[in-house]
Formats: sequence, structure tokens, C-alpha cells
Amino acid sequence: MSVFDPMSLAEPIVQAPMAGGPSTVQLALAVCEAGGLGFLAAGYRAADAVEEDIRALRSGTARSFGVNLFVPSAAPADPDRLRPYLAELAPEAERQGVSLGAPHFDDDAWERKLELVCRERVPVVSFTFGLPGRAAIEQVHAAGAAVWVTVTHSDEAVRAERAGADALVVQGTEAGGHRGGFIDDEDAAGSGLLALLRVVARHVSLPLIATGGIADGAGVAAVLCAGAAAAQIGTALMLAPEAGTNEAQRALLAQPVPTRITRAFTGRSARGMVNRFLREHTDNAPVAYPEIHHVTSGLRAAARKRGDADAFNLWAGQAHQLVAEKPAGEIVQEMGATARQVAAEVARRLAATD
Repeated sequence: MSVFDPMSLAEPIVQAPMAGGPSTVQLALAVCEAGGLGFLAAGYRAADAVEEDIRALRSGTARSFGVNLFVPSAAPADPDRLRPYLAELAPEAERQGVSLGAPHFDDDAWERKLELVCRERVPVVSFTFGLPGRAAIEQVHAAGAAVWVTVTHSDEAVRAERAGADALVVQGTEAGGHRGGFIDDEDAAGSGLLALLRVVARHVSLPLIATGGIADGAGVAAVLCAGAAAAQIGTALMLAPEAGTNEAQRALLAQPVPTRITRAFTGRSARGMVNRFLREHTDNAPVAYPEIHHVTSGLRAAARKRGDADAFNLWAGQAHQLVAEKPAGEIVQEMGATARQVAAEVARRLAATD
């Protein structure tokens, strides 16, 4: 059985699976119906809820779609590294009027979700935060699904190809949200997208899905010229009515707010718009995912409920000022049309130099 080919998309655009709010069934449906590849984010959600999402999406479209899974961390964080940061966050809990969550380790229901996507025969299963084991890859392939792996370095790309991945999501440092690489270390910020694409293309022969700072059609054209089979967009869709973006963040997305990579909110490197919480806690935040995610979940939920954009994570890519408040389908189709226009103009300019 052949697996999904990203080159078959009517529009060379993939929706980023933005776990924790922005991704919705309605957003994935709109992207699919516009000719792109919609994605459901399984991260942070119960397996039963993901199953409901899959079935709801299938009831609205016959087109292919994907589901993204988080690969579990290899081991719990060292408690001694957690304690100073928990003490630092205690005043935040008092300010928000909630308690800090317990810093527990879990695998985000990995086995149940893996079994689910295989049983439901999801066309594309993408993996973030690591390389799944060969048995998991074979399990997904046996269900007829394509395996996509998120990479941030060329060595990760080589390992993923050898393990049996069908395509790679190549994530540049410009991308909003969590860094999707295998290891969260001092190099987690990674390289710029265009440089990374060219380096990865030198080392592997798999289709590449480019992601990071792509927010208009010219950006799509740029990554296609650099060797990508498709562009993955996330922040560009966050003002769409179908997105579940918090209203406090919606009000800031088009503003010239700088972004920065931080571990302050979850214990794993992620790019977000700079706010008070990020400024005050980035320097001391340890590498401790998912423990810190659980510690701060109540703080972030309380801040979202109050609309306090200074106290929860505002994940966004570096080009967030380019976002448009339009239906997701229009965004996808306009970006595709502009990419074709830009590519045609570049071809004309190059032909003129012959």
C-alpha cells in the first residue's frame, strides 16, 4: 500500500499541529477542504478526545489529514534541578490564586494514541520531540500510514531516514511553539530554515516539509525553491476564526512584539512572544519536560481565563506580524496562489538573464 505523498497536495501547504489550543477540528477541516493537509494535535489531549476529533474530521471531509503525536521523554527530570524553579514560581501561584501543579512525569498516553491512529488508519502520522522506535514506525506503516518525523538538525534527519520515515518536517529556528527536535540541549534553538533545508537536503533523499516563519505566499515559494515538497504553517493560521487561539493572544499577534525561545512555561525549548512571565523566568527554567508543563498548567489556564497575556505562553513564529484575520481556507488558497505568482516571476527574471 502506498503512503501519502506531500507532492500530491493541490496546495503545497500543511497545517502545523498546534497543541494546547489553536488546533481544532474546524481548522484542520478548513485546510483540508482548501487543498492543503490539515492536522489534528494529539498532544495534551486524552486518547478518547483524539478519537472523537478524528471521527469528527472524517465526517466533514474525504480528504487526507494527519495526526501529530509527542514521542515520550526518555527519563524523568532530576528532582534536584526542579526544586529551585518551583520555589521561584511560588509567587506566581500566589499572584494567580492557584496552586502549582505536581511536577510528574508521564508519556502523554503514548501507547493508547499510537494504537488509536493505527486502528483509525490515519493517512499521515507525524512525530515530535524524538524518533519513535522501529517497532512503532513499523506499526504505523502496517496501518497504511505515512510516517513524518520532525527534525531540527541534519543528524536527526539522517537517523529518521534510516529508521524508516517517509518524510521529514524540517523545523527552522523561526518556528513558533516547541522545538521539535530529539534532544533539548544548548543547540536546541537550531538553524534558520533555509540553511537547514539545504543542509538536510544534502544528507537525505526524503520529501521535506519546511516549517518556521512561513506566513505568506512568498515564504511558501522560498522554501519550495529551497527543496521542500510543501510548507507547514501554524502562526499564519492563528487569527483564522476556525483556530482556537486565545483572545488575549489574538489581540497581540499582528503587533511588533519580539519573540524568544524559552523553557519557562513547559521545561522544553519553545518560541513565544515576549511577555512578563517569559522575561522573568527564562533564565532559571530547567530542561524538565513534561514536569514543568504540569507545574505551570494551572497558572497558564488561570491567566488565559482572565485574559492576562503577560502570564501564559504566547507561542508564535518570528513572522507573526504577517498574520491575516481571514478564514483558514482563504489563507491557504491565497498563499498557494501567491507562491505560484512569485515562482513565475522568479522564473521570468532568471530567463531574462540567459
